[in-house]
Amino acid sequence: MELDPRILVDGIISYLCFLIVLAFHESGHAYTAHKCGDDTAYSMGRVSLNPLVHIEFFGTVLLPLLGLFLDAAGSGAARFVIGWGKPVPVNPANFKNRRLDSMLVGVAGPFMNIVAAIVAIALIHAGNWLHSNAMIELCYRFAVISMFLCFFNLLPVPPLDGSHIASYLLGWSEETYNNIARFGFIIIIILIQIPIVGQAMVFLTKSTLGLIQSLVGLS
Repeated sequence: MELDPRILVDGIISYLCFLIVLAFHESGHAYTAHKCGDDTAYSMGRVSLNPLVHIEFFGTVLLPLLGLFLDAAGSGAARFVIGWGKPVPVNPANFKNRRLDSMLVGVAGPFMNIVAAIVAIALIHAGNWLHSNAMIELCYRFAVISMFLCFFNLLPVPPLDGSHIASYLLGWSEETYNNIARFGFIIIIILIQIPIVGQAMVFLTKSTLGLIQSLVGLS
């Protein structure tokens, strides 16, 4: 099996960006849960932008790197590989308003992805000032990964964050949610194979980044 070194290096850079994006995302969940009355994640040090505290070996290291090497080898199996961070422990019993606060905790992760993308796009100004094409490219790649993961996580399928929004808006019972969650990963893998789903996330990512660039004066 021969690996394409360009794809491999590109993948490693994207993976490192993913780890930082993940820290923003998971710390958003943990911080919001803390503000809503549940200190479970807070007491475990999960309100942190240190990627190391959000890494799960199987979902954050093994699977993403497997996907990276499969992609570098030109294998179509790479599109079936997904990764995730260490789940933020949440005890809804500690919330003041169980249904609303669960939804807010779910929203917080994608919201932090937007914040991370805004910071990255703003840093492109520094790249322009320093005449550093490498910095500009890295910041934009980080923003793309952050926004793509934002929209991916908003898919209304457990355990993704969008499922908590759907549960709140549609009034799902915990039993209904748990029944759907049993098949969650299978549903997600099927969804990401549907071209229009991926195309929609790419469109939303590019459109949102274009809006952010306009807001920070880059277009």
